[in-house]
Amino acid sequence: MLYKSLKNYKYKVSFKEAVLTGQSPEKGLYFPENIPLLEKKIIKNISNYDVNDLILEVIQPFIGNEIPYKELLNIISNTLNFKININNIYNNIFSLELFLGPTLAFKDIGVKFLSGCIKYFRKNLNKNIIILTATSGDTGAAVAHAFHKIDGVKVVILYPSSKISILQEKQITTLGDNILALEIKGNFDDCQILVKQAFYDEQIREKLFLTSANSINIARLLSQIFYYFMCYKLLHSNNKLVFSIPSGNYGNICAGLIAFKMGLPIKHFIAATNINDTIPRLLKTGIYNPYPSQETISNAMDISDPSNFSRIMYMFKTINNLKTIVSAYSFTDKETIDIIKYIWNNYKYMMDPHGAIGFLGLIKLIKNYKNNYFNNIFLSTAAPVKFLDKITEDLSDKIFLDKKVIKLIKKNKKSIHLSNKYEIFKNWLLSNNFL
Repeated sequence: MLYKSLKNYKYKVSFKEAVLTGQSPEKGLYFPENIPLLEKKIIKNISNYDVNDLILEVIQPFIGNEIPYKELLNIISNTLNFKININNIYNNIFSLELFLGPTLAFKDIGVKFLSGCIKYFRKNLNKNIIILTATSGDTGAAVAHAFHKIDGVKVVILYPSSKISILQEKQITTLGDNILALEIKGNFDDCQILVKQAFYDEQIREKLFLTSANSINIARLLSQIFYYFMCYKLLHSNNKLVFSIPSGNYGNICAGLIAFKMGLPIKHFIAATNINDTIPRLLKTGIYNPYPSQETISNAMDISDPSNFSRIMYMFKTINNLKTIVSAYSFTDKETIDIIKYIWNNYKYMMDPHGAIGFLGLIKLIKNYKNNYFNNIFLSTAAPVKFLDKITEDLSDKIFLDKKVIKLIKKNKKSIHLSNKYEIFKNWLLSNNFL
């Protein structure tokens, strides 16, 4: 399988090069040259598969022989060494709980798979790899944990000061060793712009071997396909699926759309957002017009210019084509808090703000098509405990704090404060001994 640059379709690289470089020389995201169609018997007999064997069938066509069978199976096993759960809230509405990993967020899966690939590919390199990543909260925590103490890998995480939750910040800033946390004065878009500029800077590229652990990295993106297949396996049902996905940088829904293209029986997707509503507006008007991002309690979605949307448009070509499979809705903080309270009071199920927006999107679509025969799933992407400081006190009082969380919150953070000026960030990067 080769990967083409979305800025230059003639430029194609191997999976290894796509993973290690992150982006093409002309600043394009990589995407598979083709999307493999799984054999129908795999989908039909999915409940008979061991999870690791199933995921091997899903991912192997994208990798070919670049990672040997046994090594790839080992990476998959290490990636999926925690539970994924599906919880029936009521009727045919389900929460796909992806927050049961080490950092309590869905990004554990993608980043653990990416770290396994990079650890394998690094064997033949004679220099350190610098993982340069912007985060709106959960990505940074997952990256810090997955790459902590991996030989030959240095991690630089940029996060917006005072705009992520306390627990997210502690997960990023308390590990030390090869993990460096940069607290940037600005928002997530500022952090992402700094990372992109560094990747495009020839002076930096000549001195440092950079790659990214954001969903711009193809290994991170492709591994997010896993839980769509795992969800279908967990449901033990032949009903078609409807997924509502809390959407920020649009990597998660992009992976779902790839799963759909591979043959998973998905009826529809909802891109559910907070008031940072670039894509809902696009699907209404046909105009892509990002506004400055606004701060919300669902901070991982405070993104106005999502990187992965170019991949989605590459798959579907036109907005009208995309609208046949994707709807997009946005919701306010008040609507988010109100639905968290409603579901807790009526069903004793606690949602985090991102999962709550996913639920709201699902309910809005269900009202439109009034179906009773699809399996309607919203993705619960983070544990409610990560957002104690973002929700109302009457809700936070209901959230259980285990000993590990209490211990982590008490730890002292260690971060480096920087402005969002690129030259300052560049000078900091070049002045550090990463070699």
